[in-house]
Amino acid sequence: MRIFFLLMLAGIAFCNITSAQNKNASLASPSSVNSVFLRSLKNHQGAYNWQMIKASEAGTDGNIISTSAYHATNWKAAIVPGTVLTSLVANKVYPEPYYSDNNRKTRKLIPDISDAGREFYHYWFRTGFKVPASFKGKRLWLKFHGINYHSTIWLNGRRLGQMKGMFNSESFDISKIVNLSGNNVLAVNIEPVDHPGSTFKPGKTKTGAVGENHNGGDGEIGKDVTMLMSVGWDFTTHDGIRDRNTGIWRDVELFATGDVTLENAFIKTKLPLPDTTTAKETVSVEVKNASDTKQTGYILGTINETRKTFKKSLTLLPHETKTVTFSPAEYAALNISRPKLWWPINKGNQALYTLSLKFVTSKNVVTHSLDAKFGIREITSDQNTPDKSRRFLVNGVPIFIRGTNWIPEAMLKNSEARTKAELRYTRQSGLNFLRLWGGGIAESDYFYQLCDEYGILVWTEFWVTADTKLPTDTALYFKNVVSTVKRIRNHASLAYYVDANEGKEVPGTGILINQLDPTRGYQEQSECCGVHDGSPYKYENPMQYFENTASPRGSRVDGFNPEYGTLSTPVLSSLQKMMPAKDLWPINDSVWNYLDGNGFHGVTGKYNQAVNEFGRSSSIKEYAQKAQLVGALNFRAIWEVWNYNKFNYGDRWASGFLFWYHNSPLPQTASRMYDWYLEPTAALYYSQNGLAPLHAQFDYLKNTVSVYNDYRKAFKGYRVEATVYDFNSKPVWTKSATVDIPEDGVVKDAITISFPPSISQIHFVKLRLLNADGKLVNDAFYWRSKDTYKGAWTLTGPAVSGFKDINQLPKASLSISAKKQATAGKQLAKVVVKNPSENLAFFTQLQLRGVNGQTYAPVYYSDNFFSLLPGEEKSVTIEIPESANKTKLVLVSSALNSIESVTPVSN
Repeated sequence: MRIFFLLMLAGIAFCNITSAQNKNASLASPSSVNSVFLRSLKNHQGAYNWQMIKASEAGTDGNIISTSAYHATNWKAAIVPGTVLTSLVANKVYPEPYYSDNNRKTRKLIPDISDAGREFYHYWFRTGFKVPASFKGKRLWLKFHGINYHSTIWLNGRRLGQMKGMFNSESFDISKIVNLSGNNVLAVNIEPVDHPGSTFKPGKTKTGAVGENHNGGDGEIGKDVTMLMSVGWDFTTHDGIRDRNTGIWRDVELFATGDVTLENAFIKTKLPLPDTTTAKETVSVEVKNASDTKQTGYILGTINETRKTFKKSLTLLPHETKTVTFSPAEYAALNISRPKLWWPINKGNQALYTLSLKFVTSKNVVTHSLDAKFGIREITSDQNTPDKSRRFLVNGVPIFIRGTNWIPEAMLKNSEARTKAELRYTRQSGLNFLRLWGGGIAESDYFYQLCDEYGILVWTEFWVTADTKLPTDTALYFKNVVSTVKRIRNHASLAYYVDANEGKEVPGTGILINQLDPTRGYQEQSECCGVHDGSPYKYENPMQYFENTASPRGSRVDGFNPEYGTLSTPVLSSLQKMMPAKDLWPINDSVWNYLDGNGFHGVTGKYNQAVNEFGRSSSIKEYAQKAQLVGALNFRAIWEVWNYNKFNYGDRWASGFLFWYHNSPLPQTASRMYDWYLEPTAALYYSQNGLAPLHAQFDYLKNTVSVYNDYRKAFKGYRVEATVYDFNSKPVWTKSATVDIPEDGVVKDAITISFPPSISQIHFVKLRLLNADGKLVNDAFYWRSKDTYKGAWTLTGPAVSGFKDINQLPKASLSISAKKQATAGKQLAKVVVKNPSENLAFFTQLQLRGVNGQTYAPVYYSDNFFSLLPGEEKSVTIEIPESANKTKLVLVSSALNSIESVTPVSN
């Protein structure tokens, strides 16, 4: 694509999002107002010099290593939070596993734990710290928010304790050990999982889910409570992450309190549905006396937004812990009139309340305080549907689920900035539901906080899959479940608990979760209880989505489908970061397939064939541009097919579905709405179009136009218009219809398009939805061919084949202006794109760059990859990343049928 100017001369600059610190945010919620996260200088730009060494080379034990007398000779700089392998790569011990196929196990560039043994990735981590002056005179704690897998923790020559299990957090009282005036030395001995497993099943030379591939290697890793996909899965690194993500993967926190601490506050809402004019809140909190003496005082609670308070007196014996409960029957402050309800996206506002709790001693000293955000809402789930499929309701209102499956970063290289960027894109797309897939991780506090703010419901799974064995230590598994549920259960977005990805639950999990949180539903695995099995997963002819034949398993656009999806390749600039030029073009199938889960999604197969239906490409630049067309059409087609079949409006009942899958865990040739580098693909903007709350959409199979409504409101007297344009941008057919759009419903087949027999082989459809005052509410643009659809499992039909002459489109020209504007602390670029020519400007991409050609990510465009008819113009807002604020910027733009232009972004 012409848009990528000066690439070979200037190279590619990329903002390392994994190291950026998002202002006023933390992946882990601080445990106290007096709190410091001990993040490493390396990678995180923290204040702490973490180091690491292989355990066999340390020369002594923790009682010596954790003292200033120990000389850390030959220790390497370490990344904390991070993993052993991440640090080794940063120290140039091994090549970057995210480049090309360096991670391929058979290349043996990075030793795999199954070959080298567990001791190979057994490491000590060490750092020093001083106690802030404001912490002195208080009780001091060290909290480890997550270590994978075994750890023994030492401070100043004293053993604090041990931890085990990836999703467990522990706090250690260091008041009697810490040096208040000088340096402290912390050392952590970390061993990998007990059962790292092999990446291949016995007798197998390739991975491959039950019925598709054999995931989770030999299944042994399931015996541990860890990130199961680290051993390998078909859609990601099929042969795994070499160290199985051993390390201090979450924050280490130093914090201070008084002798009495508060933990695990829980707010339970009860609404007298369908009445929502009142709400009853029940509050509980764990209160712990960490001292050797009896403590007397009271807990004071405040709901900040109502300014109402409640309190209860109590006495705690030495080292006693009590759970204190406040009920609405006892405390008027917990009965809220006319509450502001929390709703998912498109259904209402995301109102959040803050509960503040503190313990005050009999001497009027506050020993500890905590805040907990919560939403007033009730989320329920049932099978009261015609086909007994599962549905979800919020505040008594059924929600049509248009969701997706969230996959963690493969090597746990996460950050506040990356989390926010991914969820910003998610919110922009219009998705209302995320499933945390069971082969992944328990997500961060910040993840749930943003889902609360963005109105995205969350289904949480607990690290069990059908492809791997069950945990051998049930008590350890339950400890990790308890730690996770208590941490996340106040979040308004948390909708549902599921123990396993397919397969069976760990016996007793459902009972345990209900004891911890009875306010949400639970099912033992992802494909039961009104949720059927998934598919398709790979690229399929989009005509089959409309026909409901895209899976060999039969009808899949019905009921509730947990996994239904496709792929989109990354844009050119990301592909060029991914591998050497020699493997990019001509396409090296071996490398491209490795970066596609060993070819799982068919990026060099059917997807490649579909790209070539737009004519054979002469360069990777041309190919990458055409590949965006394929991803854009397929993503939007999936959303629109499910839109059409919403509830009982379509050809069959549907409660909703979850796209498979949402985010690239590592650089992949089979990408998603955005790639691992956080560069959006065309699929994001076509998803944004297909998921718009009011949307006019075209059916490639029926040639009809329907209108989808996701609001809890009906709209009368709207007008939908359909116009067909030929190859030369001339209108050849048009029709409009007045529609009354039902609340949360669909107007089916409002217009049937009759394509003229003499129409050009390639032509275009423009839909417009206008309100009763004639104002444009939504529009959509489609490309179509005259090719006949010849049935399932063929690459034929007007959505996929017959576009070989697309390069012959008459040339268009674009007129573009771009100006910086500061708004609410953000730097924006206000862009106006005009098409003054007589021809369609087809598939116009904008890309913000530095004057020397460097790219930035993430960059938030309000729209992109759009088409402009003759005389049309579009206003686009671009949020400029902080890393580019002081740089001279240009906007590079081109349509498929226009020359590339470079427009300075003026101040």
